[in-house]
Amino acid sequence: MTQTASILMTLSIALLSGLLLSRLAKKIQLPAVTAYLVAGVLIGPYLLGALNIPGIGITHEQIEGFGILCDLALGFIAFAIGNEFRLSQLKKIGKQATAVGIFQAVFTCILVDIALIALHFAMPDKLSLPAAIVLGAVATATAPAATLMVVRQYKAKGPVTDILLPVVALDDAVGLVVFAISFGIAKSLNTGKIDVLSIILEPLLEVVLSLILGAIMGFLFTLCERFFHSRSKRMAVSVTFVMMTVAVSCLKFSVGGIHIGFSSLLACMMLGTVFCNICDFSEELMERADRWTAPLLVLFFVISGAELNLSVFSELAVIIIGVVYIASRSLGKYYGAGISARATKCDSNIVKYLGITLLPQAGVALGMASKASELGPDGLIVSNITLFAVLVYEIVGPFLTKVALTKAGDIKAEGKTSARHEHAKKMAEKKAAAANAEGAPKA
Repeated sequence: MTQTASILMTLSIALLSGLLLSRLAKKIQLPAVTAYLVAGVLIGPYLLGALNIPGIGITHEQIEGFGILCDLALGFIAFAIGNEFRLSQLKKIGKQATAVGIFQAVFTCILVDIALIALHFAMPDKLSLPAAIVLGAVATATAPAATLMVVRQYKAKGPVTDILLPVVALDDAVGLVVFAISFGIAKSLNTGKIDVLSIILEPLLEVVLSLILGAIMGFLFTLCERFFHSRSKRMAVSVTFVMMTVAVSCLKFSVGGIHIGFSSLLACMMLGTVFCNICDFSEELMERADRWTAPLLVLFFVISGAELNLSVFSELAVIIIGVVYIASRSLGKYYGAGISARATKCDSNIVKYLGITLLPQAGVALGMASKASELGPDGLIVSNITLFAVLVYEIVGPFLTKVALTKAGDIKAEGKTSARHEHAKKMAEKKAAAANAEGAPKA
């Protein structure tokens, strides 16, 4: 089997395994992203991939080669997050959602940092200080996909849901900024060179320049979109500019000893934000882009699952770190949201239940962990702890979100819906209408 055939076969098996397991996950009421991650573990280099059969399973070498798919998927995830920052919606959100979104994210980061730094001094040979700092930033991120899935599946409506969606979007935006700064500090500690340029100036430059890059690409995107009228070509333009933004974000250079780079997550988020606020057809185009990227995101999660280093979890120390991370992050989200919601005089149900709905963690956190791979061995522990936490949160998080929204009164008992059944219903209605038209007396 040629190399091309082997890669294509591996990707097709990865996609199919993720999709098939998602059907099983649905039967036992687990989120699809959990199935994708588990599929990655099963066909990854520690199980099926260990057989070294060409085209069957994912090997360590292939994981490195699939990095371009992960980078692109992360770009589309960030692009979708930008859609939540429409000015019309932000005006309705008010100061409450902004205060809650920022405070709970920062509060969670600080609490996890304190817990893991304390753990670092207890077991310095297992958890380094740079890894502890980066994990604190990773803890800020919430999974918008998992949260939105629960909201849409059960058609949740109410005060908790109204503030939940913008807080989740703002949560990831704040998380990306906190991660850029924390990652800069971790890199400085890792290299042994601690100075103002590397700890403060370079991360801030990365954040600011990434936002500027995203804004420029957003304006160019909107300008270019006006030249096309067909839906297919406009969707192609959407995909083009996300890919282009990710590509430009990979550029790195130095000016006067200052290393300058970009965050593709921040740049693509700003791309989506600018585009959705100045283009009249942005909502339709973003929905179409989401449909186009569905297979890509499945591959992203399957590959992320394959990256899980199962041998690491044979160590008791690593399990302890994961448990401390999960416990401290959960407390940070719950109390951070509760404290800030109470301070901004939110509804009592928001104070009680909002923090629980912020527990799911997936795409953005995995993207941060992937970025942390630049730290070498420290990045490996960050990646594995994050993947371990994602597996736990994606199993428990969506279920707890459903319970919280139900207790808050935002979820009412309704029958399940199916796209296949909805389509059949519409086709039956069309046939009935056509039959009535044929049977109607002619004028």
